[in-house]
Amino acid sequence: MSHDFSMRVYYEDTDLAGIVYYANYLKFIERARTEWVRELGIDQVQLKADAGIVFAVRRLEADYKQPACFDDVLTVQTEVSKSTGARLILTQTIHRSGTTLFKAEVTLVALTADGRPARLPADVRRTLTT
Repeated sequence: MSHDFSMRVYYEDTDLAGIVYYANYLKFIERARTEWVRELGIDQVQLKADAGIVFAVRRLEADYKQPACFDDVLTVQTEVSKSTGARLILTQTIHRSGTTLFKAEVTLVALTADGRPARLPADVRRTLTT
């Protein structure tokens, strides 16, 4: 399963040269993950209220391949690579007109509100991985 999120690079995302500041790629992939989960019908606020479960990034490995620039239209593609009862490994790629600019492998874990590891509810896990 794959999810695409389109966005435009704004001036605030760039440095003085008009190139996207490296840390902003992490913001872009976070936005894409949030919209992916939302479009699947998972309400993260409700998940926390009902099951006491939140998502957290456990690990991230990133490759910066080419720069994005002011006013570029980007697509962030999110795919599930692997899942377990309490962990999702995602591949997130940022493209501009078919050219890969950035690629990350992101490990998300489920945590209780007090920060302890938790299993994802079965229905949420199915929704995220089908």
